Amino acid sequence: DYRLTALAARCYLAPMKSTISSKDRTVPPEVERIERGEHRLVRAEPLKNLGLVDALLACPEKDWFQPVPSESTRFIEPRS
Repeated sequence: DYRLTALAARCYLAPMKSTISSKDRTVPPEVERIERGEHRLVRAEPLKNLGLVDALLACPEKDWFQPVPSESTRFIEPRS
């Protein structure tokens, strides 16, 4: 009878970075099965917009915003 203690879990379970999707769900990294009982975590590709916020914050024109004109979609009928 093996019981997993908090200390054993901390030593045995490696820290893992996961992502939260736009639908508030956890997206774990991909697990590749090598053979029975042996698995490997596959590195996720880097974020496409990495550094975008820093680039936008470095913009010399501050407090400028022009909204895009749009109509309400409240009364649009769904397609059949």
